[in-house]
Amino acid sequence: MSTPMPATPPSRSRWWALVVLSLTQLVVVLDGTIVTIALPEAQRDLGLTDGQRQWVVTAYALGFGALLLLGGRVADYWGRKRTFLLGMVGFGAASVFGGLAQTGVELVIARGAQGVFAALLAPAALALLTVTFPSGRERNTAFAVFGTVAGAGAAVGLVLGGFLTEFADWRWCLLVNIFFVLVGIAGGIAFLTESRVDGDNRYDVLGAITVTAGLGSLVYGFSLAEGGWGSPQTVGFLAAGVLLLVLLVWIESRVAQPLLPLRIVSDRVRGGAFLIQAVAGSVMIGATLYLTLYLQIVLRMPALEAGLASLPLPIAIMLTAPFATKMLPKRGPRPLLIAGPLIVAVGLVYLSRITADGNYFVQVLPALAVMGVGMALLFVPLQNLALSGVAPHDAGAASATANSAMQIGGSIGLSVFTAVYSAAVGGSGTGALPDPVHLTSAYGATFVAAAVGMVVASVLAITLVRGATSRLLPQGVTALPAH
Repeated sequence: MSTPMPATPPSRSRWWALVVLSLTQLVVVLDGTIVTIALPEAQRDLGLTDGQRQWVVTAYALGFGALLLLGGRVADYWGRKRTFLLGMVGFGAASVFGGLAQTGVELVIARGAQGVFAALLAPAALALLTVTFPSGRERNTAFAVFGTVAGAGAAVGLVLGGFLTEFADWRWCLLVNIFFVLVGIAGGIAFLTESRVDGDNRYDVLGAITVTAGLGSLVYGFSLAEGGWGSPQTVGFLAAGVLLLVLLVWIESRVAQPLLPLRIVSDRVRGGAFLIQAVAGSVMIGATLYLTLYLQIVLRMPALEAGLASLPLPIAIMLTAPFATKMLPKRGPRPLLIAGPLIVAVGLVYLSRITADGNYFVQVLPALAVMGVGMALLFVPLQNLALSGVAPHDAGAASATANSAMQIGGSIGLSVFTAVYSAAVGGSGTGALPDPVHLTSAYGATFVAAAVGMVVASVLAITLVRGATSRLLPQGVTALPAH
Protein backbone atom coordinates (compact mmCIF):
# COMPACT_ATOMS: atom_id res chain seq x y z
CA MET A 1 0.00 0.00 0.00
CA SER A 2 1.42 3.39 -0.96
CA THR A 3 1.86 6.20 1.48
CA PRO A 4 0.31 9.53 0.40
CA MET A 5 2.42 12.64 0.08
CA PRO A 6 2.93 14.06 3.58
CA ALA A 7 1.90 17.47 4.77
CA THR A 8 4.65 20.04 4.67
CA PRO A 9 6.75 19.59 7.83
CA PRO A 10 7.09 22.42 10.37
CA SER A 11 9.35 25.27 9.29
CA ARG A 12 12.12 24.48 11.82
CA SER A 13 12.24 20.81 10.80
CA ARG A 14 12.38 21.81 7.15
CA TRP A 15 15.54 23.88 7.65
CA TRP A 16 17.19 21.08 9.60
CA ALA A 17 16.19 18.76 6.76
CA LEU A 18 17.90 21.18 4.35
CA VAL A 19 21.10 20.90 6.41
CA VAL A 20 20.97 17.09 6.23
CA LEU A 21 20.21 17.02 2.50
CA SER A 22 22.90 19.61 1.68
CA LEU A 23 25.43 17.56 3.65
CA THR A 24 24.42 14.57 1.54
CA GLN A 25 24.93 16.53 -1.67
CA LEU A 26 28.34 17.63 -0.43
CA VAL A 27 29.57 14.09 0.26
CA VAL A 28 28.26 12.78 -3.08
CA VAL A 29 29.96 15.56 -5.06
CA LEU A 30 33.22 15.78 -3.12
CA ASP A 31 33.72 12.00 -3.32
CA GLY A 32 34.11 12.44 -7.05
CA THR A 33 37.24 14.57 -6.47
CA ILE A 34 38.55 13.90 -2.95
CA VAL A 35 40.73 11.00 -4.12
CA THR A 36 42.25 12.99 -6.99
CA ILE A 37 45.06 14.48 -4.92
CA ALA A 38 45.54 11.19 -3.01
CA LEU A 39 45.95 9.04 -6.15
CA PRO A 40 49.75 9.25 -6.44
CA GLU A 41 50.18 8.07 -2.85
CA ALA A 42 47.52 5.36 -3.20
CA GLN A 43 49.20 4.15 -6.40
CA ARG A 44 52.55 3.79 -4.64
CA ASP A 45 51.01 2.14 -1.57
CA LEU A 46 48.91 -0.43 -3.44
CA GLY A 47 51.09 -0.85 -6.52
CA LEU A 48 48.36 0.33 -8.89
CA THR A 49 48.94 0.28 -12.60
CA ASP A 50 48.11 3.47 -14.53
CA GLY A 51 44.94 1.76 -15.78
CA GLN A 52 43.83 0.89 -12.24
CA ARG A 53 44.60 4.44 -11.14
CA GLN A 54 42.26 5.79 -13.82
CA TRP A 55 39.53 3.37 -12.75
CA VAL A 56 39.63 4.63 -9.17
CA VAL A 57 37.97 7.74 -10.60
CA THR A 58 36.02 6.15 -13.46
CA ALA A 59 34.41 3.36 -11.38
CA TYR A 60 32.68 5.93 -9.18
CA ALA A 61 31.35 7.87 -12.17
CA LEU A 62 30.28 4.67 -13.92
CA GLY A 63 28.33 3.25 -10.97
CA PHE A 64 26.83 6.63 -10.18
CA GLY A 65 25.84 7.78 -13.66
CA ALA A 66 24.59 4.43 -14.96
CA LEU A 67 22.22 3.71 -12.05
CA LEU A 68 20.87 7.18 -11.21
CA LEU A 69 17.58 6.82 -13.07
CA LEU A 70 16.86 3.47 -11.44
CA GLY A 71 17.76 5.01 -8.08
CA GLY A 72 15.24 7.80 -8.71
CA ARG A 73 12.43 5.36 -9.35
CA VAL A 74 13.36 3.27 -6.31
CA ALA A 75 13.08 6.46 -4.26
CA ASP A 76 9.68 7.29 -5.77
CA TYR A 77 8.18 3.84 -5.31
CA TRP A 78 9.89 2.36 -2.25
CA GLY A 79 10.03 5.59 -0.24
CA ARG A 80 12.40 8.55 -0.44
CA LYS A 81 13.45 8.59 3.21
CA ARG A 82 13.90 4.82 3.24
CA THR A 83 16.01 4.95 0.07
CA PHE A 84 18.02 7.84 1.49
CA LEU A 85 18.87 5.88 4.65
CA LEU A 86 19.74 2.72 2.69
CA GLY A 87 22.01 4.76 0.42
CA MET A 88 23.72 6.30 3.46
CA VAL A 89 24.40 2.93 5.07
CA GLY A 90 25.68 1.36 1.84
CA PHE A 91 27.83 4.38 1.01
CA GLY A 92 29.41 4.23 4.46
CA ALA A 93 30.11 0.50 4.16
CA ALA A 94 31.71 0.95 0.72
CA SER A 95 33.84 3.80 2.06
CA VAL A 96 35.14 1.66 4.93
CA PHE A 97 35.92 -1.18 2.52
CA GLY A 98 37.84 1.21 0.27
CA GLY A 99 39.70 2.77 3.17
CA LEU A 100 40.90 -0.67 4.26
CA ALA A 101 41.64 -1.93 0.71
CA GLN A 102 44.83 -3.95 0.34
CA THR A 103 44.87 -4.23 -3.46
CA GLY A 104 44.08 -2.04 -6.42
CA VAL A 105 41.17 -4.28 -7.41
CA GLU A 106 39.60 -3.89 -3.95
CA LEU A 107 39.90 -0.11 -4.17
CA VAL A 108 38.28 0.00 -7.62
CA ILE A 109 35.43 -2.27 -6.40
CA ALA A 110 34.91 -0.02 -3.39
CA ARG A 111 34.73 3.09 -5.57
CA GLY A 112 32.22 1.39 -7.86
CA ALA A 113 30.10 0.43 -4.84
CA GLN A 114 30.25 4.02 -3.62
CA GLY A 115 28.86 5.10 -6.98
CA VAL A 116 26.04 2.54 -6.82
CA PHE A 117 24.87 3.72 -3.40
CA ALA A 118 25.34 7.36 -4.38
CA ALA A 119 22.89 6.61 -7.21
CA LEU A 120 20.31 5.81 -4.51
CA LEU A 121 21.32 8.66 -2.24
CA ALA A 122 21.47 11.61 -4.64
CA PRO A 123 18.01 11.38 -6.29
CA ALA A 124 16.36 10.56 -2.96
CA ALA A 125 17.92 13.68 -1.41
CA LEU A 126 16.89 15.97 -4.27
CA ALA A 127 13.36 14.51 -4.35
CA LEU A 128 13.06 15.04 -0.59
CA LEU A 129 14.17 18.63 -1.06
CA THR A 130 11.55 19.11 -3.77
CA VAL A 131 8.66 17.85 -1.63
CA THR A 132 9.93 19.54 1.55
CA PHE A 133 10.07 22.97 -0.13
CA PRO A 134 7.26 22.77 -2.71
CA SER A 135 6.95 26.50 -3.52
CA GLY A 136 7.57 30.08 -2.50
CA ARG A 137 10.53 32.13 -1.41
CA GLU A 138 11.74 29.40 0.95
CA ARG A 139 12.10 27.05 -2.02
CA ASN A 140 14.34 29.61 -3.73
CA THR A 141 16.56 29.80 -0.66
CA ALA A 142 16.66 26.02 -0.17
CA PHE A 143 17.64 25.34 -3.78
CA ALA A 144 20.20 28.14 -3.69
CA VAL A 145 21.87 26.52 -0.67
CA PHE A 146 21.68 23.07 -2.28
CA GLY A 147 23.00 24.35 -5.61
CA THR A 148 25.83 26.25 -3.96
CA VAL A 149 26.93 23.11 -2.13
CA ALA A 150 26.81 21.18 -5.41
CA GLY A 151 28.89 23.83 -7.15
CA ALA A 152 31.51 24.03 -4.42
CA GLY A 153 31.68 20.31 -3.61
CA ALA A 154 34.40 19.44 -6.12
CA ALA A 155 36.74 22.13 -4.81
CA VAL A 156 35.97 21.22 -1.19
CA GLY A 157 36.92 17.64 -2.04
CA LEU A 158 40.29 18.78 -3.33
CA VAL A 159 41.02 20.81 -0.19
CA LEU A 160 39.92 18.05 2.16
CA GLY A 161 41.78 15.44 0.13
CA GLY A 162 44.95 17.51 0.24
CA PHE A 163 44.69 18.00 4.01
CA LEU A 164 44.07 14.33 4.76
CA THR A 165 46.78 13.12 2.37
CA GLU A 166 49.41 15.46 3.77
CA PHE A 167 48.65 15.16 7.49
CA ALA A 168 47.06 11.71 7.83
CA ASP A 169 46.96 9.06 5.10
CA TRP A 170 45.32 8.72 1.70
CA ARG A 171 42.96 6.11 3.21
CA TRP A 172 41.26 8.84 5.22
CA CYS A 173 40.00 10.33 1.97
CA LEU A 174 37.56 7.39 2.07
CA LEU A 175 37.26 6.81 5.81
CA VAL A 176 36.28 10.46 6.44
CA ASN A 177 32.90 9.59 4.92
CA ILE A 178 32.04 7.77 8.15
CA PHE A 179 31.48 11.16 9.80
CA PHE A 180 29.15 12.36 7.04
CA VAL A 181 27.27 9.05 7.04
CA LEU A 182 26.67 9.02 10.80
CA VAL A 183 25.43 12.61 10.75
CA GLY A 184 23.28 11.88 7.68
CA ILE A 185 21.66 8.80 9.23
CA ALA A 186 20.94 10.54 12.56
CA GLY A 187 19.66 13.68 10.85
CA GLY A 188 17.64 11.70 8.31
CA ILE A 189 15.84 9.73 11.01
CA ALA A 190 15.14 12.87 13.02
CA PHE A 191 14.18 15.47 10.40
CA LEU A 192 13.20 13.84 7.10
CA THR A 193 9.57 12.93 6.39
CA GLU A 194 8.78 9.82 4.37
CA SER A 195 7.02 10.20 1.04
CA ARG A 196 6.36 8.03 -1.98
CA VAL A 197 4.01 8.17 -4.91
CA ASP A 198 0.44 6.90 -4.80
CA GLY A 199 -1.03 4.11 -6.86
CA ASP A 200 0.02 0.74 -8.22
CA ASN A 201 3.66 1.30 -9.02
CA ARG A 202 5.60 -1.16 -11.14
CA TYR A 203 9.26 -1.03 -11.98
CA ASP A 204 10.20 -0.67 -15.63
CA VAL A 205 12.71 -3.53 -15.63
CA LEU A 206 13.48 -3.41 -19.35
CA GLY A 207 14.00 0.34 -19.20
CA ALA A 208 16.25 -0.04 -16.16
CA ILE A 209 18.45 -2.59 -17.92
CA THR A 210 18.60 -0.54 -21.12
CA VAL A 211 19.48 2.81 -19.50
CA THR A 212 22.05 1.20 -17.20
CA ALA A 213 23.74 -0.58 -20.10
CA GLY A 214 23.48 2.49 -22.35
CA LEU A 215 24.91 5.01 -19.90
CA GLY A 216 27.49 2.49 -18.75
CA SER A 217 28.65 1.88 -22.32
CA LEU A 218 28.76 5.60 -23.02
CA VAL A 219 30.84 6.44 -19.93
CA TYR A 220 33.16 3.47 -20.48
CA GLY A 221 33.59 4.33 -24.15
CA PHE A 222 34.59 7.89 -23.34
CA SER A 223 36.98 6.64 -20.67
CA LEU A 224 38.70 4.57 -23.39
CA ALA A 225 38.96 7.58 -25.70
CA GLU A 226 42.13 8.75 -23.94
CA GLY A 227 43.95 5.96 -25.76
CA GLY A 228 42.52 7.00 -29.12
CA TRP A 229 39.12 8.04 -30.46
CA GLY A 230 39.39 5.74 -33.45
CA SER A 231 40.12 2.49 -31.63
CA PRO A 232 37.57 -0.31 -32.22
CA GLN A 233 36.81 -0.57 -28.49
CA THR A 234 36.15 3.15 -28.13
CA VAL A 235 33.94 3.35 -31.21
CA GLY A 236 32.15 0.10 -30.30
CA PHE A 237 31.21 1.14 -26.77
CA LEU A 238 30.20 4.66 -27.81
CA ALA A 239 28.05 3.31 -30.65
CA ALA A 240 26.48 0.73 -28.35
CA GLY A 241 25.72 3.42 -25.79
CA VAL A 242 24.01 5.65 -28.34
CA LEU A 243 21.97 2.77 -29.80
CA LEU A 244 20.88 1.61 -26.35
CA LEU A 245 19.75 5.13 -25.41
CA VAL A 246 17.78 5.38 -28.65
CA LEU A 247 16.22 2.03 -27.76
CA LEU A 248 15.42 3.45 -24.32
CA VAL A 249 13.38 6.27 -25.86
CA TRP A 250 11.39 3.72 -27.86
CA ILE A 251 10.80 1.56 -24.77
CA GLU A 252 9.81 4.48 -22.54
CA SER A 253 7.26 5.71 -25.08
CA ARG A 254 5.43 2.37 -24.91
CA VAL A 255 5.38 1.26 -21.26
CA ALA A 256 2.67 2.29 -18.82
CA GLN A 257 5.01 3.28 -15.98
CA PRO A 258 8.34 4.24 -17.58
CA LEU A 259 11.59 4.56 -15.69
CA LEU A 260 12.14 7.91 -17.42
CA PRO A 261 8.81 9.50 -18.39
CA LEU A 262 9.54 11.31 -21.63
CA ARG A 263 7.46 14.26 -20.43
CA ILE A 264 10.31 15.08 -18.03
CA VAL A 265 12.87 15.64 -20.79
CA SER A 266 10.58 16.63 -23.69
CA ASP A 267 9.77 20.01 -22.14
CA ARG A 268 12.04 22.45 -23.96
CA VAL A 269 12.97 24.54 -20.93
CA ARG A 270 13.60 21.58 -18.63
CA GLY A 271 15.48 19.70 -21.34
CA GLY A 272 17.63 22.78 -21.87
CA ALA A 273 18.37 22.91 -18.14
CA PHE A 274 19.53 19.28 -18.24
CA LEU A 275 21.86 20.00 -21.18
CA ILE A 276 23.31 23.08 -19.46
CA GLN A 277 23.81 21.01 -16.33
CA ALA A 278 25.77 18.43 -18.31
CA VAL A 279 28.07 21.09 -19.74
CA ALA A 280 28.54 22.70 -16.31
CA GLY A 281 29.44 19.34 -14.81
CA SER A 282 32.04 18.69 -17.49
CA VAL A 283 33.71 22.03 -16.93
CA MET A 284 33.71 21.84 -13.13
CA ILE A 285 35.23 18.35 -13.05
CA GLY A 286 37.60 18.74 -15.98
CA ALA A 287 38.88 22.24 -15.21
CA THR A 288 39.32 21.42 -11.52
CA LEU A 289 41.38 18.30 -12.29
CA TYR A 290 43.74 19.99 -14.74
CA LEU A 291 44.14 23.02 -12.51
CA THR A 292 45.19 20.67 -9.71
CA LEU A 293 47.74 18.99 -11.99
CA TYR A 294 49.17 22.39 -12.94
CA LEU A 295 49.47 23.45 -9.31
CA GLN A 296 51.12 20.21 -8.18
CA ILE A 297 53.26 19.21 -11.16
CA VAL A 298 54.29 22.57 -12.64
CA LEU A 299 54.18 24.96 -9.67
CA ARG A 300 55.21 22.08 -7.35
CA MET A 301 52.70 22.84 -4.62
CA PRO A 302 52.28 20.22 -1.87
CA ALA A 303 48.91 18.44 -1.72
CA LEU A 304 47.38 20.68 0.96
CA GLU A 305 48.67 23.88 -0.61
CA ALA A 306 47.24 22.85 -3.98
CA GLY A 307 43.90 22.14 -2.34
CA LEU A 308 43.87 25.49 -0.54
CA ALA A 309 44.82 27.23 -3.76
CA SER A 310 41.49 26.16 -5.25
CA LEU A 311 39.49 27.82 -2.43
CA PRO A 312 38.84 31.13 -4.24
CA LEU A 313 36.44 29.23 -6.51
CA PRO A 314 34.00 27.98 -3.82
CA ILE A 315 34.41 31.22 -1.82
CA ALA A 316 33.37 33.26 -4.85
CA ILE A 317 30.43 30.92 -5.41
CA MET A 318 29.25 31.31 -1.81
CA LEU A 319 29.64 35.11 -1.83
CA THR A 320 27.77 35.49 -5.13
CA ALA A 321 24.97 32.97 -4.41
CA PRO A 322 22.91 35.34 -2.15
CA PHE A 323 22.96 38.00 -4.87
CA ALA A 324 21.87 35.44 -7.47
CA THR A 325 19.10 34.24 -5.14
CA LYS A 326 17.73 37.78 -4.86
CA MET A 327 17.94 38.28 -8.61
CA LEU A 328 16.05 35.08 -9.45
CA PRO A 329 12.51 36.24 -8.58
CA LYS A 330 13.16 39.67 -10.07
CA ARG A 331 14.62 38.73 -13.43
CA GLY A 332 13.86 35.03 -13.71
CA PRO A 333 16.40 32.29 -14.45
CA ARG A 334 17.08 33.09 -18.12
CA PRO A 335 19.43 36.11 -17.70
CA LEU A 336 21.41 34.27 -15.02
CA LEU A 337 21.77 31.17 -17.20
CA ILE A 338 22.96 33.28 -20.15
CA ALA A 339 25.41 35.48 -18.24
CA GLY A 340 26.78 32.86 -15.84
CA PRO A 341 28.45 30.58 -18.42
CA LEU A 342 29.91 33.57 -20.30
CA ILE A 343 31.51 34.87 -17.09
CA VAL A 344 32.95 31.39 -16.42
CA ALA A 345 34.30 31.34 -19.99
CA VAL A 346 36.10 34.65 -19.40
CA GLY A 347 37.75 33.18 -16.28
CA LEU A 348 38.80 30.05 -18.18
CA VAL A 349 40.33 32.05 -21.04
CA TYR A 350 42.30 34.08 -18.50
CA LEU A 351 43.38 30.84 -16.82
CA SER A 352 44.55 29.44 -20.16
CA ARG A 353 47.34 32.07 -20.19
CA ILE A 354 49.24 30.32 -17.38
CA THR A 355 52.99 29.88 -17.81
CA ALA A 356 55.50 27.35 -16.52
CA ASP A 357 57.10 29.97 -14.24
CA GLY A 358 53.79 31.67 -13.49
CA ASN A 359 52.64 33.44 -10.35
CA TYR A 360 49.57 31.93 -8.69
CA PHE A 361 48.28 35.28 -7.40
CA VAL A 362 48.51 36.89 -10.83
CA GLN A 363 47.59 34.08 -13.22
CA VAL A 364 45.32 31.72 -11.24
CA LEU A 365 43.56 33.44 -8.34
CA PRO A 366 41.77 36.13 -10.42
CA ALA A 367 40.55 33.47 -12.85
CA LEU A 368 39.13 31.34 -10.03
CA ALA A 369 37.31 34.34 -8.54
CA VAL A 370 35.72 35.21 -11.89
CA MET A 371 34.76 31.57 -12.50
CA GLY A 372 33.14 31.38 -9.05
CA VAL A 373 30.94 34.39 -9.78
CA GLY A 374 29.76 32.85 -13.03
CA MET A 375 29.20 29.42 -11.49
CA ALA A 376 27.00 30.92 -8.75
CA LEU A 377 24.83 32.66 -11.35
CA LEU A 378 24.58 29.33 -13.14
CA PHE A 379 23.99 26.91 -10.25
CA VAL A 380 21.42 28.93 -8.26
CA PRO A 381 18.64 28.75 -10.89
CA LEU A 382 19.73 25.52 -12.58
CA GLN A 383 18.60 22.82 -10.11
CA ASN A 384 15.35 24.69 -9.50
CA LEU A 385 14.57 25.11 -13.18
CA ALA A 386 15.35 21.47 -13.91
CA LEU A 387 12.68 20.37 -11.40
CA SER A 388 10.16 23.20 -11.71
CA GLY A 389 6.75 22.04 -12.88
CA VAL A 390 7.50 18.34 -12.27
CA ALA A 391 4.57 16.39 -10.82
CA PRO A 392 5.18 14.79 -7.38
CA HIS A 393 4.89 11.35 -9.01
CA ASP A 394 7.96 12.14 -11.13
CA ALA A 395 10.07 13.94 -8.51
CA GLY A 396 12.54 11.08 -8.05
CA ALA A 397 12.96 10.46 -11.78
CA ALA A 398 13.45 14.17 -12.49
CA SER A 399 15.95 14.47 -9.65
CA ALA A 400 17.85 11.48 -11.00
CA THR A 401 17.89 12.97 -14.50
CA ALA A 402 19.32 16.24 -13.16
CA ASN A 403 22.05 14.41 -11.24
CA SER A 404 22.73 12.06 -14.14
CA ALA A 405 23.16 15.00 -16.51
CA MET A 406 25.81 16.47 -14.21
CA GLN A 407 27.62 13.17 -13.64
CA ILE A 408 27.54 11.87 -17.21
CA GLY A 409 28.46 15.34 -18.47
CA GLY A 410 31.41 15.38 -16.10
CA SER A 411 32.59 11.94 -17.22
CA ILE A 412 32.27 12.75 -20.90
CA GLY A 413 33.77 16.21 -20.50
CA LEU A 414 36.76 14.85 -18.61
CA SER A 415 37.41 12.38 -21.45
CA VAL A 416 37.17 15.16 -24.04
CA PHE A 417 39.53 17.40 -22.08
CA THR A 418 41.93 14.47 -21.65
CA ALA A 419 41.94 13.96 -25.42
CA VAL A 420 42.61 17.69 -25.91
CA TYR A 421 45.43 17.50 -23.37
CA SER A 422 46.94 14.39 -24.99
CA ALA A 423 46.87 15.99 -28.44
CA ALA A 424 48.41 19.22 -27.14
CA VAL A 425 51.21 17.49 -25.24
CA GLY A 426 51.91 14.92 -27.95
CA GLY A 427 54.78 16.79 -29.53
CA SER A 428 56.56 17.55 -26.29
CA GLY A 429 59.67 15.54 -26.98
CA THR A 430 61.22 12.18 -26.30
CA GLY A 431 61.05 11.86 -22.51
CA ALA A 432 58.40 9.94 -20.65
CA LEU A 433 57.37 13.09 -18.75
CA PRO A 434 56.84 16.26 -20.82
CA ASP A 435 58.73 19.33 -19.70
CA PRO A 436 56.86 22.04 -17.70
CA VAL A 437 56.51 24.35 -20.71
CA HIS A 438 54.73 21.71 -22.81
CA LEU A 439 52.65 20.58 -19.83
CA THR A 440 51.52 24.14 -19.17
CA SER A 441 50.63 24.66 -22.81
CA ALA A 442 48.55 21.47 -22.78
CA TYR A 443 46.74 22.50 -19.59
CA GLY A 444 45.99 25.86 -21.19
CA ALA A 445 44.46 24.08 -24.19
CA THR A 446 42.07 22.19 -21.89
CA PHE A 447 40.97 25.46 -20.30
CA VAL A 448 40.24 26.92 -23.75
CA ALA A 449 38.18 23.82 -24.59
CA ALA A 450 36.27 24.26 -21.32
CA ALA A 451 35.62 27.92 -22.18
CA VAL A 452 34.14 26.86 -25.52
CA GLY A 453 31.87 24.48 -23.61
CA MET A 454 30.62 27.32 -21.43
CA VAL A 455 29.85 29.46 -24.47
CA VAL A 456 27.81 26.52 -25.79
CA ALA A 457 25.94 26.43 -22.46
CA SER A 458 25.06 30.12 -22.82
CA VAL A 459 23.82 29.53 -26.37
CA LEU A 460 21.66 26.66 -25.06
CA ALA A 461 20.14 29.02 -22.50
CA ILE A 462 19.41 31.65 -25.17
CA THR A 463 17.86 29.06 -27.47
CA LEU A 464 15.93 26.78 -25.10
CA VAL A 465 15.17 28.68 -21.89
CA ARG A 466 12.48 30.92 -23.35
CA GLY A 467 9.06 32.04 -22.23
CA ALA A 468 7.36 34.38 -19.81
CA THR A 469 9.25 34.98 -16.57
CA SER A 470 6.25 33.73 -14.57
CA ARG A 471 6.45 30.38 -16.39
CA LEU A 472 10.20 30.03 -15.87
CA LEU A 473 10.09 30.85 -12.17
CA PRO A 474 9.81 28.01 -9.61
CA GLN A 475 6.32 26.89 -8.68
CA GLY A 476 4.41 29.37 -6.56
CA VAL A 477 6.92 32.24 -6.96
CA THR A 478 5.66 35.56 -8.21
CA ALA A 479 7.93 37.80 -10.19
CA LEU A 480 9.05 40.81 -8.18
CA PRO A 481 9.34 44.29 -9.66
CA ALA A 482 12.91 45.24 -10.48
CA HIS A 483 14.35 48.18 -8.56
